[in-house]
Amino acid sequence: MKRFHVHLRVEDLGASVAFYQRLFGAEPTRLEADYAKWMLEDPRINFAISTRGGSAGLDHFGFQTDTEAELEALKQSAEAADMAMIDEGSTSCCYARSDKHWIVDPQGVAWEHFHTLADIPVFHETAAEASGSACCGPSVTLAPVKLGLPRPRKTQETP
Repeated sequence: MKRFHVHLRVEDLGASVAFYQRLFGAEPTRLEADYAKWMLEDPRINFAISTRGGSAGLDHFGFQTDTEAELEALKQSAEAADMAMIDEGSTSCCYARSDKHWIVDPQGVAWEHFHTLADIPVFHETAAEASGSACCGPSVTLAPVKLGLPRPRKTQETP
């Protein structure tokens, strides 16, 4: 089963944690000086906030899978749909080691597909992974997906 994932960048982690604790009626599953995450069952969501990256707002969406097979199915679906994809394989981000790949929607919103392998005690394990400005963005920039949309029909001009 997949779990929907949302990651927001926030300016004030303490104020945001207090707000989302009240909204969800639950303490964060993981709380660090720069990061908080709720693994909620109703709705089934992995909701994360951090002070890393650019200005406050949406960082990315995603789907967290329970199994490698589910992750592979998402990858095959993206490939079959001819979506540009970055396959990062095994990487570390947001205090976790995961297998993941990324796609980007037509507006430039990043979508992460990942399967978490283990929790780790640091935000990133290597200096190369920590060098990115975004929290957990792809290591290179993907162009937004441009899907072929039907062209408008020409109408005959009237004199």
